[in-house]
Amino acid sequence: MGFLDFIFGTKKREVETFLKNGAVILDVRTKKEYENGAIKGSKHIPLQDLHNHIDELKKIDKPFVVCCASGVRSAKAAKFLNINNIEATNGGGWVSLNKKL
Repeated sequence: MGFLDFIFGTKKREVETFLKNGAVILDVRTKKEYENGAIKGSKHIPLQDLHNHIDELKKIDKPFVVCCASGVRSAKAAKFLNINNIEATNGGGWVSLNKKL
């Protein structure tokens, strides 16, 4: 799924479907970024620590909508989770994602 899909709605519909199906919001920003504002109830694991939490995330047994500041780190995180057999999609920036909730 490319950038144009993200802008023109395919990605938006996918995120909405994940959220309707009980997805957990996973914020992969730094601790400082997260402490300065975050989506209420989101799970926080910085991108650089994600590899240490794979088993923990698998135990949650729900899909994830991953967010960060702009969508770049969350895209990397979602891809990494998918490679590790965890259903995840890139939710983009946390501010815009928060508006969809």
